[in-house]
Amino acid sequence: MSALVEIRDVSKAFGGVQAVSRVSLDVQEGEILSIIGPNGAGKTTLLNCISSVFHPEKGTIRLDGHELTRLSPPRVAALGVARTFQNIALFRGMTVVDNLMLGRHIHMKNGVLRSMLYWGPGRREEVAHRRVVEDIIDFLEIEAIRKRPVGSLPYGLQKRVELGRALALHPKVLLLDEPMGGTNHEEKEDMARFVLDVNDEWGTTIILIEHDMGVVMDISRRVVVLDLGEKIAEGTPAEVKANPQVVKAYLGTKAGA
Repeated sequence: MSALVEIRDVSKAFGGVQAVSRVSLDVQEGEILSIIGPNGAGKTTLLNCISSVFHPEKGTIRLDGHELTRLSPPRVAALGVARTFQNIALFRGMTVVDNLMLGRHIHMKNGVLRSMLYWGPGRREEVAHRRVVEDIIDFLEIEAIRKRPVGSLPYGLQKRVELGRALALHPKVLLLDEPMGGTNHEEKEDMARFVLDVNDEWGTTIILIEHDMGVVMDISRRVVVLDLGEKIAEGTPAEVKANPQVVKAYLGTKAGA
Protein backbone atom coordinates (compact mmCIF):
# COMPACT_ATOMS: atom_id res chain seq x y z
CA MET A 1 0.00 0.00 0.00
CA SER A 2 1.40 3.39 -1.02
CA ALA A 3 1.78 6.05 1.66
CA LEU A 4 -0.42 9.15 1.78
CA VAL A 5 2.63 11.32 2.52
CA GLU A 6 6.04 10.39 1.12
CA ILE A 7 9.12 12.31 2.25
CA ARG A 8 12.38 11.44 0.50
CA ASP A 9 15.86 12.72 1.41
CA VAL A 10 14.62 16.14 2.50
CA SER A 11 17.29 18.61 3.59
CA LYS A 12 16.99 22.22 4.75
CA ALA A 13 19.71 24.56 6.05
CA PHE A 14 19.72 28.06 7.50
CA GLY A 15 22.90 30.11 7.26
CA GLY A 16 25.08 27.02 7.06
CA VAL A 17 23.29 25.24 9.91
CA GLN A 18 21.71 21.98 8.74
CA ALA A 19 18.23 21.99 10.31
CA VAL A 20 17.03 18.86 8.47
CA SER A 21 19.41 16.39 6.83
CA ARG A 22 18.30 13.75 4.31
CA VAL A 23 15.13 12.80 6.20
CA SER A 24 12.92 10.15 4.62
CA LEU A 25 9.67 8.77 5.99
CA ASP A 26 6.23 7.57 4.94
CA VAL A 27 2.93 8.46 6.58
CA GLN A 28 0.08 6.02 6.02
CA GLU A 29 -3.47 7.20 5.51
CA GLY A 30 -5.44 7.33 8.75
CA GLU A 31 -2.53 7.05 11.18
CA ILE A 32 -1.21 9.31 13.91
CA LEU A 33 2.54 9.72 13.45
CA SER A 34 4.44 11.59 16.15
CA ILE A 35 7.77 13.30 15.55
CA ILE A 36 9.89 13.71 18.67
CA GLY A 37 13.39 14.87 19.52
CA PRO A 38 15.25 17.44 21.60
CA ASN A 39 14.99 21.16 20.95
CA GLY A 40 16.72 22.04 17.69
CA ALA A 41 16.24 18.56 16.24
CA GLY A 42 14.48 19.89 13.12
CA LYS A 43 10.92 18.88 13.93
CA THR A 44 9.21 22.19 13.17
CA THR A 45 11.43 22.75 10.14
CA LEU A 46 10.24 19.44 8.71
CA LEU A 47 6.59 20.46 9.22
CA ASN A 48 7.37 23.80 7.58
CA CYS A 49 8.76 21.95 4.57
CA ILE A 50 5.65 19.75 4.32
CA SER A 51 3.36 22.80 4.42
CA SER A 52 5.67 24.79 2.08
CA VAL A 53 6.42 27.53 4.58
CA PHE A 54 9.98 26.59 3.61
CA HIS A 55 11.17 24.82 0.47
CA PRO A 56 13.83 22.15 1.02
CA GLU A 57 17.12 22.49 -0.84
CA LYS A 58 17.09 18.77 -1.58
CA GLY A 59 14.57 15.96 -1.61
CA THR A 60 10.89 15.58 -2.44
CA ILE A 61 7.59 15.62 -0.55
CA ARG A 62 4.47 14.04 -2.03
CA LEU A 63 0.86 14.01 -0.87
CA ASP A 64 -1.34 11.36 -2.45
CA GLY A 65 0.94 11.35 -5.51
CA HIS A 66 1.12 15.16 -5.84
CA GLU A 67 4.55 16.71 -5.37
CA LEU A 68 4.44 19.55 -2.83
CA THR A 69 8.12 20.48 -2.81
CA ARG A 70 7.92 23.73 -4.80
CA LEU A 71 4.27 24.67 -4.34
CA SER A 72 3.05 27.76 -2.48
CA PRO A 73 1.47 27.33 0.98
CA PRO A 74 -2.06 28.14 -0.35
CA ARG A 75 -1.68 25.51 -3.05
CA VAL A 76 -0.52 22.92 -0.50
CA ALA A 77 -3.51 23.83 1.69
CA ALA A 78 -5.84 23.40 -1.29
CA LEU A 79 -4.47 19.89 -1.78
CA GLY A 80 -5.46 19.05 1.80
CA VAL A 81 -2.71 20.01 4.27
CA ALA A 82 -3.65 22.06 7.35
CA ARG A 83 -1.53 22.91 10.37
CA THR A 84 -1.30 24.56 13.74
CA PHE A 85 1.75 26.40 15.08
CA GLN A 86 3.80 26.41 18.29
CA ASN A 87 2.88 30.06 18.75
CA ILE A 88 -0.85 30.52 18.25
CA ALA A 89 -1.59 32.16 14.89
CA LEU A 90 -5.11 33.50 15.35
CA PHE A 91 -6.71 36.93 14.85
CA ARG A 92 -7.08 37.96 18.47
CA GLY A 93 -9.60 40.73 17.84
CA MET A 94 -11.95 38.50 15.87
CA THR A 95 -14.51 36.11 17.32
CA VAL A 96 -14.10 32.35 17.49
CA VAL A 97 -16.65 31.90 14.70
CA ASP A 98 -14.92 34.38 12.39
CA ASN A 99 -11.50 32.81 12.99
CA LEU A 100 -12.91 29.42 12.01
CA MET A 101 -14.60 30.94 8.97
CA LEU A 102 -11.17 32.06 7.77
CA GLY A 103 -10.21 28.41 7.77
CA ARG A 104 -12.83 27.82 5.07
CA HIS A 105 -11.27 30.31 2.65
CA ILE A 106 -9.82 27.61 0.39
CA HIS A 107 -13.33 26.30 -0.27
CA MET A 108 -14.96 29.71 -0.88
CA LYS A 109 -15.59 30.63 -4.51
CA ASN A 110 -16.51 34.21 -3.59
CA GLY A 111 -13.82 34.81 -0.97
CA VAL A 112 -14.27 35.38 2.75
CA LEU A 113 -15.14 39.11 2.73
CA ARG A 114 -17.44 38.93 -0.29
CA SER A 115 -19.30 35.98 1.24
CA MET A 116 -19.79 37.85 4.51
CA LEU A 117 -20.78 41.23 3.05
CA TYR A 118 -23.09 40.54 0.10
CA TRP A 119 -26.41 38.85 -0.52
CA GLY A 120 -27.08 36.54 -3.44
CA PRO A 121 -24.78 33.59 -4.25
CA GLY A 122 -22.02 34.87 -1.99
CA ARG A 123 -24.34 35.08 0.98
CA ARG A 124 -25.78 31.61 0.36
CA GLU A 125 -22.25 30.25 0.20
CA GLU A 126 -21.43 31.95 3.51
CA VAL A 127 -24.42 30.25 5.17
CA ALA A 128 -23.27 26.83 3.93
CA HIS A 129 -19.73 27.37 5.22
CA ARG A 130 -21.05 28.66 8.54
CA ARG A 131 -22.90 25.37 9.02
CA VAL A 132 -19.59 23.54 8.64
CA VAL A 133 -17.99 25.87 11.18
CA GLU A 134 -20.83 25.41 13.66
CA ASP A 135 -20.41 21.63 13.41
CA ILE A 136 -16.73 22.02 14.29
CA ILE A 137 -17.62 24.30 17.20
CA ASP A 138 -19.97 21.61 18.51
CA PHE A 139 -17.33 18.93 18.00
CA LEU A 140 -14.73 20.90 19.99
CA GLU A 141 -17.25 21.81 22.71
CA ILE A 142 -16.70 25.57 22.41
CA GLU A 143 -20.31 26.68 21.82
CA ALA A 144 -20.26 28.92 24.90
CA ILE A 145 -17.37 31.03 23.56
CA ARG A 146 -18.28 31.11 19.88
CA LYS A 147 -18.99 34.88 19.87
CA ARG A 148 -16.10 35.92 22.08
CA PRO A 149 -12.93 37.58 20.74
CA VAL A 150 -10.13 35.03 20.68
CA GLY A 151 -7.79 37.37 22.56
CA SER A 152 -10.08 37.27 25.61
CA LEU A 153 -9.85 33.48 25.96
CA PRO A 154 -7.57 31.42 28.20
CA TYR A 155 -4.55 29.95 26.43
CA GLY A 156 -5.91 26.39 26.41
CA LEU A 157 -9.11 27.47 24.67
CA GLN A 158 -7.12 29.47 22.13
CA LYS A 159 -5.26 26.25 21.31
CA ARG A 160 -8.61 24.54 20.77
CA VAL A 161 -9.80 27.35 18.49
CA GLU A 162 -6.62 27.05 16.42
CA LEU A 163 -7.30 23.33 16.02
CA GLY A 164 -10.81 24.24 14.89
CA ARG A 165 -9.53 26.64 12.26
CA ALA A 166 -7.25 23.92 10.87
CA LEU A 167 -10.16 21.46 10.85
CA ALA A 168 -12.28 23.97 8.93
CA LEU A 169 -10.10 23.22 5.92
CA HIS A 170 -11.30 19.58 6.08
CA PRO A 171 -7.72 18.43 5.52
CA LYS A 172 -6.43 15.06 4.41
CA VAL A 173 -3.37 15.63 6.60
CA LEU A 174 -3.31 17.66 9.81
CA LEU A 175 0.07 18.94 11.03
CA LEU A 176 0.02 19.70 14.76
CA ASP A 177 3.04 21.53 16.18
CA GLU A 178 2.96 21.12 19.96
CA PRO A 179 -0.84 21.49 20.30
CA MET A 180 -0.57 20.80 24.05
CA GLY A 181 2.40 23.05 24.74
CA GLY A 182 1.77 25.49 27.58
CA THR A 183 -1.49 23.86 28.66
CA ASN A 184 -2.40 22.49 32.08
CA HIS A 185 -3.13 18.82 32.80
CA GLU A 186 -6.87 19.05 32.15
CA GLU A 187 -6.41 21.04 28.93
CA LYS A 188 -3.79 18.55 27.76
CA GLU A 189 -6.16 15.62 28.34
CA ASP A 190 -8.91 17.43 26.42
CA MET A 191 -6.61 18.14 23.48
CA ALA A 192 -5.39 14.54 23.36
CA ARG A 193 -9.01 13.40 23.28
CA PHE A 194 -9.85 15.77 20.42
CA VAL A 195 -6.80 14.63 18.43
CA LEU A 196 -7.88 11.01 18.82
CA ASP A 197 -11.47 11.87 17.88
CA VAL A 198 -10.35 13.75 14.75
CA ASN A 199 -8.38 10.69 13.74
CA ASP A 200 -11.05 8.11 14.67
CA GLU A 201 -14.24 9.90 13.63
CA TRP A 202 -13.01 11.99 10.71
CA GLY A 203 -10.34 9.60 9.46
CA THR A 204 -7.84 12.46 9.29
CA THR A 205 -4.16 11.57 9.02
CA ILE A 206 -2.19 13.39 11.71
CA ILE A 207 1.49 14.30 12.00
CA LEU A 208 2.13 15.45 15.56
CA ILE A 209 5.03 17.18 17.28
CA GLU A 210 4.73 16.82 21.04
CA HIS A 211 7.17 16.91 23.97
CA ASP A 212 4.93 15.09 26.46
CA MET A 213 6.15 11.51 26.06
CA GLY A 214 3.14 10.10 27.90
CA VAL A 215 0.82 11.63 25.31
CA VAL A 216 3.05 10.47 22.43
CA MET A 217 3.13 6.89 23.68
CA ASP A 218 -0.63 6.83 24.32
CA ILE A 219 -1.99 8.18 21.03
CA SER A 220 0.60 7.45 18.32
CA ARG A 221 0.59 4.52 15.94
CA ARG A 222 4.21 5.21 15.02
CA VAL A 223 6.94 7.54 16.22
CA VAL A 224 9.84 9.12 14.31
CA VAL A 225 12.80 10.50 16.26
CA LEU A 226 14.98 13.35 14.99
CA ASP A 227 18.27 14.49 16.46
CA LEU A 228 20.39 17.31 15.02
CA GLY A 229 18.29 17.23 11.86
CA GLU A 230 18.69 13.50 11.19
CA LYS A 231 16.24 10.65 11.63
CA ILE A 232 17.73 8.29 14.22
CA ALA A 233 14.77 5.99 14.89
CA GLU A 234 11.32 5.01 13.67
CA GLY A 235 8.82 2.45 14.93
CA THR A 236 5.96 1.78 17.29
CA PRO A 237 5.93 3.71 20.57
CA ALA A 238 7.22 0.62 22.41
CA GLU A 239 10.03 0.08 19.89
CA VAL A 240 11.13 3.70 20.04
CA LYS A 241 10.99 3.82 23.82
CA ALA A 242 13.35 0.82 23.99
CA ASN A 243 15.79 2.14 21.38
CA PRO A 244 19.18 2.97 23.01
CA GLN A 245 19.82 5.84 20.56
CA VAL A 246 16.53 7.44 21.54
CA VAL A 247 17.21 7.03 25.24
CA LYS A 248 20.57 8.72 24.76
CA ALA A 249 19.40 11.52 22.46
CA TYR A 250 16.04 12.37 23.97
CA LEU A 251 14.39 10.23 26.61
CA GLY A 252 17.51 9.92 28.70
CA THR A 253 18.17 13.64 28.42
CA LYS A 254 14.65 14.40 29.63
CA ALA A 255 14.92 11.91 32.48
CA GLY A 256 18.19 13.42 33.66
CA ALA A 257 17.07 17.03 33.35
